Amino acid sequence: MLAKYWKKIGLLILIIACVFNVMSKLVHKLSLNTEMISSAIYVQQHEEENKTQDNEN
Repeated sequence: MLAKYWKKIGLLILIIACVFNVMSKLVHKLSLNTEMISSAIYVQQHEEENKTQDNEN
């Protein structure tokens, strides 16, 4: 019986694995607000570094 349905069983296992993968990525994803704040801080720090380097030159 297993030999007759091995493609369907394999496809079902593959679909379930993909669904679990997508769900785990969605659960562990950072919120958009946190991501925007961290990127704004990063840009601000680099702008301040560039200003201090320009002032030294």
